[in-house]
Amino acid sequence: MVLIAGIFSFFMLKGIGVAARPTNMAWTIYVVYFCITFFYFLFFKTYTGVVRHSTLIDAIKLFISQSAAFITLFSLNGIYEIYSGEKLFLNTYLFLNVTLSFCLLLFYRISIKQLYETVFSSYENSTLTPVIVLVKSTNAIAVTSALRAEQPKRFKVVGFISSEQQLPHKRIINLPVFSTDKKTSSILRYTKAKALIVADKDLTTPHKIAIVEDCLHFNYKVYNLAKVSDWNDTKKIASNVKNIKIQDLLERKPIELDFTKISEQLENKTVLITGAAGSIGGEIVWQVTRFKPSKIILVDQAETPLHHISLELEKLHAELNIVCLIVDVRNFDLMEFVFQKHQPDVIYHAAAYKHVPLMEENPCQAVLTNVLGSKNMADLAVKYHCSHFVMVSTDKAVNPSNIMGASKRIAEKYVQSLAADIVKNKTASTKFITTRFGNVLGSNGSVVPLFTKQIAEGGPITITHPEIIRYFMTIPEACQLVLEAGAMGNGGEIYIFDMGKPVKIIDLAKKMIKMAELVPEKDIEIKIVGLRPGEKLYEELLNNTSMTLPTHHEKIMIVQDTKDLYDILQNQIIELTHYAHTNQIIEMVTQMKQIVPEFKSLNSQYAKLDTKPILLN
Repeated sequence: MVLIAGIFSFFMLKGIGVAARPTNMAWTIYVVYFCITFFYFLFFKTYTGVVRHSTLIDAIKLFISQSAAFITLFSLNGIYEIYSGEKLFLNTYLFLNVTLSFCLLLFYRISIKQLYETVFSSYENSTLTPVIVLVKSTNAIAVTSALRAEQPKRFKVVGFISSEQQLPHKRIINLPVFSTDKKTSSILRYTKAKALIVADKDLTTPHKIAIVEDCLHFNYKVYNLAKVSDWNDTKKIASNVKNIKIQDLLERKPIELDFTKISEQLENKTVLITGAAGSIGGEIVWQVTRFKPSKIILVDQAETPLHHISLELEKLHAELNIVCLIVDVRNFDLMEFVFQKHQPDVIYHAAAYKHVPLMEENPCQAVLTNVLGSKNMADLAVKYHCSHFVMVSTDKAVNPSNIMGASKRIAEKYVQSLAADIVKNKTASTKFITTRFGNVLGSNGSVVPLFTKQIAEGGPITITHPEIIRYFMTIPEACQLVLEAGAMGNGGEIYIFDMGKPVKIIDLAKKMIKMAELVPEKDIEIKIVGLRPGEKLYEELLNNTSMTLPTHHEKIMIVQDTKDLYDILQNQIIELTHYAHTNQIIEMVTQMKQIVPEFKSLNSQYAKLDTKPILLN
């Protein structure tokens, strides 16, 4: 290219009657010229950029190398003129030659790149998924570059959708831009795209749901680009483009935590978390690490998952003092040893048995863990002067229809009555807070991982009833609200969370099937298996007699509920746990129904106890 530029320059000057070389040392001049130019190509490594993947950086390197060559040759020309009285070549020729060299080299790179993209990559493009990207214009080029550089490649971007009013009907990197006002499925059909990548983080959840449902209705694939911190990191951008999950459609406005109040509660304090290896307890652990406690005590009886979370904590938070203990909350003596040794300031009690059908078959275990375990933790919190005790409960505790829900309601009652008793008698200063929420997406044993597994196995998806509905929230959202409620509580409150709108489980199943690029009832059967023992069609966050009060946080409310007398309830629970220890199931369940009068068994062997109560000795 440099040689061609030299020839062009020579003939251009000759054409206007100007001699390019004032001297007769033609070959010497050309050798010097090429040696200097070649040196700067090597020095600035202009050859290292792969031609078919040329970027602005390669163009800048070419410009710098040619500029350096011009300055060097211009200086050499001047020096030679001083000593010999004549120039090696005209400065005009030199400038023209360098300019043409740069233009030809740049044109070569652009041509090869374009040729590769349009001709040589045509076969490769035929195997890629054509996609439309829903993105802000400022990030459109970054996303496209990332997808083009990805190895192996998955997508070919054929256009963009933007909510910015000035962009529709314009083009970005020669690709059309469409408005969000148009139906997404129509845009995909018009551009012959097969999928949509949602990369606009400012998109509201209702708008995102509407777009995704429109695409799924016409069997278009939808991908989600997770949060990107660095839009220049092409590898990270491409790797974050993943199949959209049902959790992505339940994202709501980010929770604004009262960091000051939570920090006051947790910073430089010893925090004990039970059920730390579970879905909720484990997430609480991660949330607590943000507030720099002096020590975090992880309590669980599940060895392997506790070991996994301890390894992750060591890797990511080596600066924190983490203690992992294999202890059963039902064992009062062992838990007291933990309190004596570590003197916790704040307790998050998330340990519980939560699976409704399993607890119907194992009611004694439900009582011993959910009731006795909670009682042990609450009593020890008072005895060892903990400042806060936060218990994680469930919406199944409201008007319970199963053993699990009733056991959690009894635990709620005990914590409330104990809180009222210590305030009344001024025997302790521990603040007891109960948090109550519905199902969390992705927790162990919940419907989402179950449906995912059933879809992967080819079906069928099993649903207990076509009309069954549930409230859902994401695990991080639930745990953030647990921390917020724990910090705002004065003691004795039950806090309930805004769970959003209830979700029909059969609709959830159909949406997940479509997200897997399958057709409900055609590719994956949906099988109705009937309600399980103790299962309701819908869950509640309040019983018929409860009222709510607002708090300063729009997503958290206080339940106004009657409190049991502590001494009476304590004796009832002692008797209840005795029945559980001795496996007197009928007597135990009857006692549960006396403690929680609204407990009415559904589809359960214990329903007979609602019509024929058994008198206890």
